[in-house]
Amino acid sequence: MLQRRKISPKNIKEYQEYISEREIKRIYNLAKKLKGKKIIHINATPKGGGVAEILKSLVPLERSLGLNSLWYFINNNHGFFRITKKIHNAMQGSESFLNQEEKKCYLDFNQKLADSFKKIKADLVTINDPQPLAIIDSYNSCPMILRLHIDLSCPNQKAVNFFLPFFKKYQAIIFSLKEYIPKELKIVKKYVVAPAIDPLILKNKPLNVFQKEAILEGLGINPLKPLIVQVSRFDVWKNPLGVIKAFYLAKKEIPNLQLVLAGVGEAQDDPTAMEILKRVKRYAKGDSNIFLFSDPKEIPTTNELLINTLQSWANPVLQLSIREGFGLTVTEAMFKKKVVIGGNVGGIKVQIKDGVNGFLVNNPKEAARRIVEVIKNPRLAEKIGKRAYQTVRKKFLITKLLKDHLKIYNQILR
Repeated sequence: MLQRRKISPKNIKEYQEYISEREIKRIYNLAKKLKGKKIIHINATPKGGGVAEILKSLVPLERSLGLNSLWYFINNNHGFFRITKKIHNAMQGSESFLNQEEKKCYLDFNQKLADSFKKIKADLVTINDPQPLAIIDSYNSCPMILRLHIDLSCPNQKAVNFFLPFFKKYQAIIFSLKEYIPKELKIVKKYVVAPAIDPLILKNKPLNVFQKEAILEGLGINPLKPLIVQVSRFDVWKNPLGVIKAFYLAKKEIPNLQLVLAGVGEAQDDPTAMEILKRVKRYAKGDSNIFLFSDPKEIPTTNELLINTLQSWANPVLQLSIREGFGLTVTEAMFKKKVVIGGNVGGIKVQIKDGVNGFLVNNPKEAARRIVEVIKNPRLAEKIGKRAYQTVRKKFLITKLLKDHLKIYNQILR
């Protein structure tokens, strides 16, 4: 039921370009008391999406500091993930929630997950997704932390009521924003920790211009024409139809504008993505300047290289979400010194200060106006892009997230 994810080693010293020697020493000091401690991370899927991306860097960094950190994920189960997609949507505010049969299926599956996990001894377990959240009902061999990345600012109350008994059993819950903490959670220890990106992975490393041009041309994109991009799974909360509306409005002033919606389906836990993609294709009406990427088999490069190329070539980059737990695609683009035009919601608001290091918008019309402004004013784009990069470097890199986690582990295991 749970499968261990193999990871490549990392070393905190590799990040000296982005973190001071003093901060590295602080991280080593925090790790001293945790040496040899077995920290288990559990999430839904081994790749695709922000959670897997974070664990891919966080777990090996913890191991490099002497922690015996391991990562487990749920084996592919589309029936279960169809149910948990409804949970995700309800937590973010959709009106429908699980019926009695679906609730039973969810709880039974978590019971099986717990049974398969009971033989594994640990000092601390961190649950990183709602999918295995109810494991705590049957597994209590060590302290457990819940890490929720979802936008819980306006949840379906039925979902909150269903999960509240499980929430209360955790030693601590980590949220991405303070406004996501349910008012009913009064006893449980709560932390607010922003997610982060790894500057050293291929997705965020600088690429040379010839490499980027070759990839774009291989995708059928004209490098000489202006390009805007949104990198997100095809999900109703990511508002892909709103992105296309903004594109059509902006195109009235920039006729040769190109748009890419990149949602290459690596994550196993989103069985509804293809349904949304069909709607998007219908809405795009076969426009030759709209490029939709969803199937990894149709991409002539790796997903990491694809995203890096698109984010580092386009300007502006869009993230017009109507709900967003945090939005690491925003962080990635800002780190590449791009102007990000983002929905005025959730974690996007934490990262972007409107008009300073990016733009916040409330509808496609506002987004279109900003698209035109950025493309027609390269000096403004450069100024905002530099500020965006500094914001990420200061607040949203994996080294800071590692430090925050070590502090929490120490407090829970004290």
